[in-house]
Amino acid sequence: MKQLLLVFLGGGFGSVLRYVIGKFLNNPENGIPYGTFAANILGSLLIGIILGLAAKNDTLNSNQTLLLATGFCGGFTTFSTFAYENHLLLKSGDFSSFAIYTIASFIIGFLAVFFGMYVVKS
Repeated sequence: MKQLLLVFLGGGFGSVLRYVIGKFLNNPENGIPYGTFAANILGSLLIGIILGLAAKNDTLNSNQTLLLATGFCGGFTTFSTFAYENHLLLKSGDFSSFAIYTIASFIIGFLAVFFGMYVVKS
């Protein structure tokens, strides 16, 4: 039960922060939803750091990892919003923003995870 509460609390904080970032950075006239992009990239970096710390000399215990990685990062990042925003870009015919947003999200997201883990190892 404690583990469920940790995931719940972390997810709540992550979701609220993603909402706030989206309110400030997402603008339908811009094309690319920068708020979701920023949340997903920052969340990828954070999960790399968190899981790197968890693996490095057991710096984080399993409860801390559940709170931060599963809970916070899980609530902060969002694949469903990413998919929906891509749907909107395609529906509006903005194929260049769709391509840039999708490709950049995957490449930079993966690099952010690897970079986060690399930073912890250094």
